[in-house]
Amino acid sequence: MADPPPRPTSAPEPRAQARPGAEELPLPEAAIECRGLTKIYGGEGKAPATTALEDFDLAIPRGSLFGLLGPNGAGKSTFINILAGLVRKTAGTVKIWGIDIDRDPRATRAAIGVVPQELNIDPFFTPREILDLQAGLYNVPRAERRTREILAAVDLTDKAEAYSRTLSGGMRRRLLVAKAMVHSPPVLVLDEPTAGVDVELRRQLWTQIRGLNARGTTILLTTHYLDEAEQLCDRIAIIDHGRLIACDTTEALVRRLDRKELVITIAEDLVEIPARLTRFVVELDGARRLTFRYRTGETRMREILDAVRDSGLTIVDLTTHESDLEDVFLELIRSPSAEEDGR
Repeated sequence: MADPPPRPTSAPEPRAQARPGAEELPLPEAAIECRGLTKIYGGEGKAPATTALEDFDLAIPRGSLFGLLGPNGAGKSTFINILAGLVRKTAGTVKIWGIDIDRDPRATRAAIGVVPQELNIDPFFTPREILDLQAGLYNVPRAERRTREILAAVDLTDKAEAYSRTLSGGMRRRLLVAKAMVHSPPVLVLDEPTAGVDVELRRQLWTQIRGLNARGTTILLTTHYLDEAEQLCDRIAIIDHGRLIACDTTEALVRRLDRKELVITIAEDLVEIPARLTRFVVELDGARRLTFRYRTGETRMREILDAVRDSGLTIVDLTTHESDLEDVFLELIRSPSAEEDGR
C-alpha cells in the first residue's frame, strides 16, 4: 500500500454563505443525512421495476472524509444523483447541510459540489472561462469569485488560458474538481475521481482531497480502489443491492475480521504436520512451508512460533498478512447475514 503523500500547503476554504441561513442557524452535525431513502425505477415495456435504493439510512458527519463503497449496481450512482438533484427519489427524506432537498432544492444544490466520473468539459473553453461560467450559473457575484485562487489550488494557474482540449487527462480531472468548487460548497462529492489515472496523478489528487478536507470541506468519496478508501477515509459505508450493510470508522471496519495469516518457511523437509502444531489451523504447502490462519484475539503469534520451535523445526523465513479493507468488503458483500445486520 502506498505511503500517504505530503500534505498540501494551500486550498480554498468553503464559504460560510454557501449554506443559506448560516448566520441564524447552527452548523448541522450531519453534512448529509437520509432516512428511509428509496428509489424505484419503473420498468419499460415488459421489463420489471428496479429498486436501486431501499429504506436507505445514512448520516455523514460534518467535516468527515467519508467513503461510500459497493459493487457495480449497488446504488451508489443513484444516491449521488439524488443528492445532485438529477434523480427524484421515490420515498424517504434527504438533507444536505441540514436543508431538506424537497423543501429548498436551490439551497441544497448551493451547498453541494459534485465531481462526476465523466470528463464533461467543453473543449473550446479555457479553465478560466469554464470556472467563470460555472460561477455565473451558481449566481456567484463577480466580486466574490475566486477563479485564480481555485486554479492555483488545483495547480492549473499556468493553464488558465489554454483550451481545455489541450489539457492532459490529469489536468482535466483537476479542472473538474475546480469546477465543483466555484460556489465554495461545504459538501463535495467525488465520484470515482481517480478512475483510469496513473499513480502519480492519483497521489496528487489524494493530496488535494486531504487538503480540502483539512480546511473544513466535508467530502463524500466513491471509489473502487479499496486501498484508496482505506488511506483517505475516516469513516466508510458499504452498500449492496440498494441497502446499507455496514457503516463505521475505517479502523473499526478493518478490525471486524480479526484474521491474520502467518507463513513460515523451515529448513527441514516435512511429510506431515507435526503433532504439536495440529491444535492450530495450519496447512503444509510443499515440504518446507507452513501456513497458519488465526484470530489475533484468540491466538498470539508467539504461541505459534514457540510451538514450531518445540517441534524441532528451524525457522528460515516468515511473512504475515493481516485483514485489510478489501477482505472486509468481500466478506460483507458475500455474506447473506451481513446484509441483515446492516439494515
